[in-house]
Amino acid sequence: MVDGVNSTTNSTSTSTSSSSELGKDDFLKLMIAQLKNQDPLNPLDGSEYAAQLAQFSSLEQLTNLNDYMKQSIDASLLLTQSVSNTMATNYIGKEVKLSGEDLTLTGQDSITLGYNMPSAPKTAKINIYDSNGTLVKTISDIPTSVGDNKLSWDLTDNSGNKLKDGDYTFEVEATTVSGEDMTVDVFKYGVIDGIRFTDNGTEFLIDGAGYSVADVLEITTNNDGGDN
Repeated sequence: MVDGVNSTTNSTSTSTSSSSELGKDDFLKLMIAQLKNQDPLNPLDGSEYAAQLAQFSSLEQLTNLNDYMKQSIDASLLLTQSVSNTMATNYIGKEVKLSGEDLTLTGQDSITLGYNMPSAPKTAKINIYDSNGTLVKTISDIPTSVGDNKLSWDLTDNSGNKLKDGDYTFEVEATTVSGEDMTVDVFKYGVIDGIRFTDNGTEFLIDGAGYSVADVLEITTNNDGGDN
């Protein structure tokens, strides 16, 4: 191959080094460079050129098909998001069960904690920690029925003082009748105050904090906060 072809090919390779694949424009540039720099004494075979044209045509059709599919997928996502946003407003005022041990205090009067007892425990208590991991509250007298339980916490610490707004976590520390540690899944309950639409999707506003739709485990049927 003559130097001109190598020079053009190297230039093209440099300009497309940031991409892992050659596009149809790159493919066309390579064909033109090959034609311009072919050896006059040994020109490109006609059948080989026809095969390259067929490859280019196939590449262009596949590229166009990919663009059409992407546009269709984007349109479907927008439609789905629009429907989800419209339906989400119907949940305002509903109580929901939310996954996770994270708690956000934003000036509310209480938070309803939830947990699932896999079996009857020998001992059980709730521990609440601040954002530094410091234990600030222990609730010893808690419901221990097998299955889901809920308990309303008044947001006070062990000294009876109201805790500052911020982020907290909680856990249920329990043992089996044989004294072994028990794994207890925890969650919380809250009433949806509003809806917020973000770049990451729809969020439910509950006690001033935003939760994604994926955080919702269940739409419950009542607003009873349980025992104090």
